[in-house]
Amino acid sequence: MKMKNKIKAVVLAAGKGTRLQTETTDVPKVMREVCGRPLLSFVTDALSFIEKEDIILVVGYKKEEVMRGSPGYTFAFQEQQLGTGHAVMAAADELKGFEGAVLVCYGDMPIIKRSTYEALVETHFKQNNDCTILTAQSEDNMQFGRIIRDENGDFVEVVEDRDCTPEQKVITELNSGVYIFCAQLLLETLKEIKNNNDQNEYYLTDAPAIMRGKGAKIGLLKRDLGDEIIGVNNLKQLKQVEGILSKR
Repeated sequence: MKMKNKIKAVVLAAGKGTRLQTETTDVPKVMREVCGRPLLSFVTDALSFIEKEDIILVVGYKKEEVMRGSPGYTFAFQEQQLGTGHAVMAAADELKGFEGAVLVCYGDMPIIKRSTYEALVETHFKQNNDCTILTAQSEDNMQFGRIIRDENGDFVEVVEDRDCTPEQKVITELNSGVYIFCAQLLLETLKEIKNNNDQNEYYLTDAPAIMRGKGAKIGLLKRDLGDEIIGVNNLKQLKQVEGILSKR
């Protein structure tokens, strides 16, 4: 799949990973190793259908370490970690004037396959969407945002797990957190995201609903992602991810 000039990627890789810190290591979250490799390297490998210089790594905590371990990529710096929307905004200068689409994903989700990212890109362009969200069908009660659809099955909004009503809690379509946006529309929308939540953070999850409110076309790619949706936030998940990747 040749994507040159049509798509860039923004990989969020600025986190400290406090719950992964031990007495012997304080490396940035995305540089924690599984199967002898940093988590981030599995993500960049899966994105290798996009030109290397078009992959923007948003770095923050111990940024030099991440940059040293990822030569050839484009970097953006997030000084304070104020949420996912804020992290993407840190890459605004690298997206200025770019008329294509931007794939947003995470440096601590190493199990998502190249074929999954490619399917999302293909859906976005085929349906001529302004934003396309990768969603996962799961019966497990996982702490992911729920996808709210209207009576026609069209996207309405993402509701974060902690904000769900009891009725919304039983929804089995989860927000993976991976999106593709028209780059310039995303940059405009990010300016409208508010941080009036209990974390005082700017959530990227708010962007699709804001876009929809202005008449943008929001698409959904629902897949049975299984283990692919697992991110690494603690030592237990690090071990779990290592077990999955070692079997591949």
